[in-house]
Amino acid sequence: MMLSEDTERLSRLVPLLPKLWDWYRANARALPWREPSTSPYAVWVSEIMLQQTQVATAAPFYERWMERFPTVRDLASAPLEEVLRYWAGLGYYARARNLHRAAKDLLASYEGELPSDVKALLRLPGIGRYTAGAIASLAYGIPAAVVDANVERVLCRIFGVDGIPSQAATARRLAALAEALVPPDAPGLHNQAMMELGALVCSPSDPACGRCPLSDACHAARTESPTDWPRRRAAKRQVRTAHASAALFRSDGSVLLVRRAPHGLWGGMWELPRRECAAGEAPVQTAERALREVVGLRATIGAELHTVRHAVMHYAITLHVLRASEPEGDASPLDCVALRWATPRQALELPLASPQRQALERLAAMQHLAG
Repeated sequence: MMLSEDTERLSRLVPLLPKLWDWYRANARALPWREPSTSPYAVWVSEIMLQQTQVATAAPFYERWMERFPTVRDLASAPLEEVLRYWAGLGYYARARNLHRAAKDLLASYEGELPSDVKALLRLPGIGRYTAGAIASLAYGIPAAVVDANVERVLCRIFGVDGIPSQAATARRLAALAEALVPPDAPGLHNQAMMELGALVCSPSDPACGRCPLSDACHAARTESPTDWPRRRAAKRQVRTAHASAALFRSDGSVLLVRRAPHGLWGGMWELPRRECAAGEAPVQTAERALREVVGLRATIGAELHTVRHAVMHYAITLHVLRASEPEGDASPLDCVALRWATPRQALELPLASPQRQALERLAAMQHLAG
């Protein structure tokens, strides 16, 4: 819901929009999902990848993905394990699982085509209002607003929005403002221009107000500190956890790997049997417990081979990797959906979360040095 002062600022902003579109035509980055044309599938995949991921990081993953899964049908028919392997390194693996689920739904209900209706898009796994608006406007030319973090920042600064964007009332206000600005004849151009403006000019820490085509209507540009917007909650304290994995080798150099159930942290990925360290529990005890609880084995836990540290957003993980030997009995998939033996080098071909990939890369290097 817009406020009364929003209407007055809108009246000054709307006449400036052609300058924004001209700026975009002259300055838009050459990104793989914009070339050669904006297909619904390309928009969908790219927007999901760009959630929590920077453009420079996402671009090579996108190109690899589209080479292997060029259509919804190709994605739907691929096994989840392969989908996760192509996603490995981007993190937040629920995004890949939802892409796969949604592709199957599209194949079953829409003959493999993404619908143009926003409400229908919102019923697909992993598609929220922002992604639905992007698909509808960029691919189908339907007037629908897109409010990503970049657009959010631009709107908060132009309109001097004092609420925190993640709060419901402020989010509704921003959505209403974005909808009011979308031109019916060029929604895709406008939405891409707004997102690009936030990425290239109205940046979080160093906005270039002198280069902004909308600065004449911007509240924040008239202040000494435009970076005061958007308002933010106090930064979350980083959650730190310690985990331990058991590296159980056979005489042929293969190591035991397990595949997690397809939900939760690193769901559907392969890893060395792992558990989070309980309070007061030493890594050697945790590794012993991991083997027992995940695959039903009791084994001797030896030296720590290496430690991997991994941080993403608000959490940081320390992974201790310990050698295990002399197991009693055979491994059974108790708290995993599958298990297999593979050399560390072979394991690197499987879908692995970043900490486990680092751990196995080090194990492979150790085997190589050992001859």
